[in-house]
Amino acid sequence: MSGERAAYREDVVPGALGGKVQALLGSGWRLALVAGHDDGDGFRVVYSFLRPVGQRRELVVRLPHDQPELPSLAGLSYPAGRFERELRDLFGIEPVGHPLPRGLVRHGHWPTTWHPMLRDAGPMPDFEPDVGSYPFVHVQGDGVYEIPVGPIHAGIIEPGHFRFSVVGETILRMKARLWFVHRGMERLFEGRLPSEAIELAERISGDTAVGHTVAFVQAVEEALGIPIDPEVAARRALLLELERLYNHVADLGMIPNDVGFGIAHIHTQRLREKLLRHNAAVTGHRLLRGGITVGDTRFVREPDLALVAGVAAEMAEIVAFTLNHSVVTDRFTGTAVLRADLGGSLGVLGYVARASGIGVDARRDHPSVDLGPDFSVVTQEGGDVLSRYAVRAGEVAVSAGILPHLAELASGGAGGERAAYPVTDGTTGGPAAGLGVVEAWRGTLCHWVELAPDGRLTRVKIVDPSFFNWPGLPVALADTIVPDFPLANKSFNQSYAGNDL
Repeated sequence: MSGERAAYREDVVPGALGGKVQALLGSGWRLALVAGHDDGDGFRVVYSFLRPVGQRRELVVRLPHDQPELPSLAGLSYPAGRFERELRDLFGIEPVGHPLPRGLVRHGHWPTTWHPMLRDAGPMPDFEPDVGSYPFVHVQGDGVYEIPVGPIHAGIIEPGHFRFSVVGETILRMKARLWFVHRGMERLFEGRLPSEAIELAERISGDTAVGHTVAFVQAVEEALGIPIDPEVAARRALLLELERLYNHVADLGMIPNDVGFGIAHIHTQRLREKLLRHNAAVTGHRLLRGGITVGDTRFVREPDLALVAGVAAEMAEIVAFTLNHSVVTDRFTGTAVLRADLGGSLGVLGYVARASGIGVDARRDHPSVDLGPDFSVVTQEGGDVLSRYAVRAGEVAVSAGILPHLAELASGGAGGERAAYPVTDGTTGGPAAGLGVVEAWRGTLCHWVELAPDGRLTRVKIVDPSFFNWPGLPVALADTIVPDFPLANKSFNQSYAGNDL
């Protein structure tokens, strides 16, 4: 693997980084991930870029411990600026010239000199009093007032604070403050064998167990040079579509429920429960945990294609009678519009991007298996709630349509013992690295891993699509009325846990 990696990996000095990145972005590459490393004798920052079809580039910058500074790329790439703020909070690496100097992950109670991803960070220290409340921008003017929402919400969702500046009912500005429950997930992977880390990958974001686990094992398999049979790749793709189905079905009911159309929500919850029980039959777990291992993927029982087809047919009927209701379509149409140019500059992914006409989809752009002639990337142009609803509806039909093809490719995979992880023999000659890229149900998801010669994980960097998509929500909310916030928020439906690792 080292020879292949050398073809797309390049060491760059800090002063040349901006020019290299500008050239890549101008040639159609997308910044997918930035991973910081504390190597003991210095820092290393890895920038991973992707471009269709299946192309990769990596830029590696090395920094001394006594002066960990990088030239900021925020003027070239909005996502790069957010990765830089994360690096500063977690590693103490300073992005010189960054236009927004405040932290991203760090909250006011964190000790100012504590960077939890450093090798010598030690145990979590006692939290201090609030040493700097979050500096919300106050919008002033005649009739302007603020509405704070959260961070604690009704139900069982995770915390997030939303600060609205409003005139009448119209939102002038909304600022989302996240990162209230930083779990140190990436640090928890360190020192484990990949087989021992599967349970962590499955729990990064509960509704994306398959997406995160497939990306993780793909990265490990690339690092170790483990070949994957087409049947195994097909089983993983099949599980990804089952995960997409039950989540989209739920959203297709909850979005209209936020405009009072509860009948759609009732029917989709019934169908979601049917799919969850089917999931449990396929892998032994309602959220599809338990089937994916390094080097293999197994089913407890083959998927019931007739059941899935029946759910898809019922969903088509539910979508039709939902959109046939004039009040629903009136509330959906033109609400919380994310224009394609703004979404593109923010780097949004998944159904949020595709609803704004940005046709990014790793199933096509970075394929691991042939999805067959019935696969297509569903896009809409409106960028509003209606478009995000329609993309989900289209993807339900596409997922159900490609499952028979995937099941045929995956045949012969039921039963048997789960594959054992092949422990390395120390012949890797140093750190072995790999990248996993998956189109999870919310969008493109990446895992970057490094392993020591004994096969234990030394670094896992996780990028959930929500990291890219959350900034799109405040942009879409400009000129939206306050009563439509729940509707707009649900149409984005981003993960708190996947964002705050």
